[in-house]
Amino acid sequence: VFAMNGFLRVATGLDIGLSTKCVVIPKEMGMCHKIGYSEMRLPNLMGHTSMAEVIQKSSTWQHLIHTDCHPHVRTFLCSLFAPICLDTFIHPCRSMCAAVRDSCAPVLLCQGHPWPASLDCDRFPGDEDMCLAPLTKDYKYLHKVLPKPTCQTCPAVEEFFTHKRVLEVFCHSNFAVKVKLSKKRTASEDQEYNIECQVEFTSQGSLLPYETQSMIQQWLLINEKCIERMSPTHRPMVYLLVGNIEEGVISVNQVYRWQRKDSQLTLATQKWRYHKCL
Repeated sequence: VFAMNGFLRVATGLDIGLSTKCVVIPKEMGMCHKIGYSEMRLPNLMGHTSMAEVIQKSSTWQHLIHTDCHPHVRTFLCSLFAPICLDTFIHPCRSMCAAVRDSCAPVLLCQGHPWPASLDCDRFPGDEDMCLAPLTKDYKYLHKVLPKPTCQTCPAVEEFFTHKRVLEVFCHSNFAVKVKLSKKRTASEDQEYNIECQVEFTSQGSLLPYETQSMIQQWLLINEKCIERMSPTHRPMVYLLVGNIEEGVISVNQVYRWQRKDSQLTLATQKWRYHKCL
């Protein structure tokens, strides 16, 4: 296995056609499908020499990509794990690495992992070299900037409440999203989850229901310990997540267990339409 910084120097300085081969990106690397190319170089820019190693090491990053912590996180990671099959390696620029790190390192930390030394941004070329640069600063003006989920302590799951109490909570909240959670059965030891969301109400200005839905899915992926607590078995569980959006940050303040026979939550969501807050 090559040391990564040594390998970067070798890869930039030589015709790499002799030392590497083109292979199809395997189906197990779902994170690098539909990225504009279907073949990758092996060994890759992480120094992985076998496809088994590439699949194993890249799978640990799949979860981070799902959190959507930065618009370039998939491009950045795939340029390293599954570099495009050209005559020379195209590295991510230092600026792209720094942008992804600054947005995604807090997400990793929330899950108990520091940003790895193997992705130290100083190892990548400056923007003046031929490398993958981040999109221009105009990007954020062309796309709606949505509030970001935050890393937080999971609220206690409430199972006993009245519809009047729930309505009071609604009055001090921006959103309530009904979430159906279940564990996926996977071959690997990593836990994966099915997350289905349905927005019960949202009162936050210009946010559309599907945007709130998407943000709650991200919140759950970032706060994985909360999902673990809410999905003790493979049986699907339903919850109502209620929270606020303040200064561009989304936080969940209440979690209600929505049981089949539970008329109180159903009543609260029905009455909300006509409810007048004090």
